[in-house]
Amino acid sequence: MNVDAIREFCLAFPQSVEKLQWGDQLCFKIGGKIFVMLGLDNPRLCFKCSAESFSELIERENIRPAPYVGRYKWVMLDQLDALRWDELKDLVGQSYEMVAAKVPKKKVTKKKSLSKGAGWQKSRKKKRS
Repeated sequence: MNVDAIREFCLAFPQSVEKLQWGDQLCFKIGGKIFVMLGLDNPRLCFKCSAESFSELIERENIRPAPYVGRYKWVMLDQLDALRWDELKDLVGQSYEMVAAKVPKKKVTKKKSLSKGAGWQKSRKKKRS
């Protein structure tokens, strides 16, 4: 996986926008709230996750609590290949959902189904079966 693949995936979510912030951080947002941060100069990735996922992920190599926001269950992947691509897509989709749920309705024009936008839920449902 590379920066371009991650960027394309993140922008496929409904109303997702990107903004370069803090020097080399490409931030993906919904309604002005960040759901993924992607470092460009030193490729690394940050995203929000559930408390359960957070505990499991930080036990893995090359994954740690994200600086400044780790207490809010954000993780940092020190290498883009720290997770398998299918696993990363699932976690980024969950991050989008958690952040989108907190965006005030007036900032989101029309909610769309995630399965139409990025297709990440199909693989997620298969795992559970």
